[in-house]
Amino acid sequence: MKAKTLGAWLLSGLLAWLLAAGAQAQQYERVGNYQIHYSAINTSFLTPEVAAAYDIQRSQVMALLNISVLEEQEDGTTRPANAWVSGRVGNLAGQTQNLAFRTVRDGEAIYHLATFRIQEDEPMRFELEVGYDRNADPARVGFMQRFYIDR
Repeated sequence: MKAKTLGAWLLSGLLAWLLAAGAQAQQYERVGNYQIHYSAINTSFLTPEVAAAYDIQRSQVMALLNISVLEEQEDGTTRPANAWVSGRVGNLAGQTQNLAFRTVRDGEAIYHLATFRIQEDEPMRFELEVGYDRNADPARVGFMQRFYIDR
């Protein structure tokens, strides 16, 4: 299998898994004609092959945040939008860590991925800025999620 084909296959597997396994966690906010989708999972759920292909550390104490931005079209369909994402995640005690996003493209799909450390049964607060239109201020997206460590 060619390297490019293998990479596309692995990325497709990762993203399909994120959507299937994280369907309960998949959420989005609508801002104007844009949908900002977000989901977060424990990295230990990734297969070793997918984690290695995308340089994601598999660990019971690490999680992966996936952000994608879709623009709604007049005909009701959506298309991936170029965007930038920045933000931070923290616990309820106020300890925060900045998120370092990297952009992954798979055909027309665009994903923004960041990993971060989690603590057992600790609610995590996410504060994100998502820029999708250079003529508009970035959208602010915030949510909370609790993570469990599978031992």
